[in-house]
Amino acid sequence: MAMLLLLWVLTVSAVSADEDAFVGVNIGTELSDMPHPTQVVALLKAQQIRHVRLYNADRGMLLALSNTGIKVAVSIPNEQLLGIGQSNSTAANWVSQNVVAHYPATNITTICVGSEVLTALPNAARVLVNALKFIHSALVASNLDRQIKVSTPLASSIILDSFPPSQAFFNHSWNPVLIPMLNFLQSTDSYFMLNVYPYFDYMQSNGVIPLDYTLLKPLPSNKEAVDANTLLHYSNVFDAMVDAAYFAMAYLNFTNIPVMVTETGWPSKGDSYEPDATLDNANTYNSNLIRHVLNKTGTPKHPGVSVSTYIYELYNEDMKPGPVSEKNWGLFDANGVPVYILHLTGSGSVLANDTTNQTFCTAKEGADAKMLQAALDWACGPGKVDCSPLLQGQTCYEPDNIFAHATYAFNTYYHQTGKTPGSCDFNGVATTTTTNPSHGSCLYLGSGDKNGTLLNSTIPAMDSKSSDSPAKFVYGNVFSAAAYIVIGAIGWSALPL
Repeated sequence: MAMLLLLWVLTVSAVSADEDAFVGVNIGTELSDMPHPTQVVALLKAQQIRHVRLYNADRGMLLALSNTGIKVAVSIPNEQLLGIGQSNSTAANWVSQNVVAHYPATNITTICVGSEVLTALPNAARVLVNALKFIHSALVASNLDRQIKVSTPLASSIILDSFPPSQAFFNHSWNPVLIPMLNFLQSTDSYFMLNVYPYFDYMQSNGVIPLDYTLLKPLPSNKEAVDANTLLHYSNVFDAMVDAAYFAMAYLNFTNIPVMVTETGWPSKGDSYEPDATLDNANTYNSNLIRHVLNKTGTPKHPGVSVSTYIYELYNEDMKPGPVSEKNWGLFDANGVPVYILHLTGSGSVLANDTTNQTFCTAKEGADAKMLQAALDWACGPGKVDCSPLLQGQTCYEPDNIFAHATYAFNTYYHQTGKTPGSCDFNGVATTTTTNPSHGSCLYLGSGDKNGTLLNSTIPAMDSKSSDSPAKFVYGNVFSAAAYIVIGAIGWSALPL
């Protein structure tokens, strides 16, 4: 769905928009049959995943990632934190062996020092800031401090009273660590890293938090949560938690440190007491999340300021201890087969997790109706698409709206031209997707028996209510001169016949 950018700016906002906000993935390794690093990288490249976070600095993975351009966040495991936080030389050795030895062939951009240290390993909290400083000093010595950021991912549970976000504050007992840590992040122009799990917030709310509010589904304004102090409207838990972090930092007088979400996701399977850990909910959450981040919607407190985010995670980790859900956060199984097909219409090709290379061309949600009509007319005329199935009474006439009809024509042209670069653009009103738009007896090109099978995915029917405007065609033998003039005026004449 089209997400609208808010056009006002809060005076308390000092965080600037990040033009390079991204969606990446975490790569866990607790699999009984962990793919070889070269297989992992092949999957990343096939899915056009350009940002990854490792939970260590595995040499094999770093070598496999070399010369790919993929941006890599490496991690210092918690068990190494005490040694590094107590010894500058140990930190320098770690950077030398795990960063300098691989950079720049491997595009390391970030070092995550520990993971949720304050809550997972509180006895190491006393050396956390030293560890950050020692690692950064080693980067300075290697002249890499401008290229590589240093931070530490924190659990969202350190933020207390998180709703309304404007009342949020950090657990005061951690202020002796957090204040110098925030000073460090500010002085090095780094990120405040936060792990955000709306699934757990939902599970622990005992029904207080609605499911749709956690899944980033669009809500009517009367269903949004309102912060009574700021009158900001929140339509999802993700934005509320990110803004809670911003307000908690502001409470300590830090207002210019951007938030990066280092983990978020939704499990696709759970125990009997986890009924909402389902394929559909996992697909809905991650698809909406990707769209939300890449559309640069921002949050109510910082509209237009995108929050770079890593999805948890690439693979299902079957060796993870705990409930069934812990083993089922992945986008893929160990064989690289997608657990479900993300619904990414309007979000480009990033993380288009269909390993059969099955792609379709669809009209962009929210595209201007007049632009869609012009593009549809071109496709059905000079574009030489057979649009007869869109005539009244034919297989693809319903739903009778410009979005559905344009999608049929765009996709046919896209496949007729061999899915060549630029064949799914139509002056910016079309985009590729892995979601098969076929519905009923209306089968789209590219959805044959072999390539049309979607793993663990229900093909959605196209919503006949998605547009109020019925499609109007000027195509084939009745493509008029007037239509050519209109299309030429907006630049369609440059498209190949």
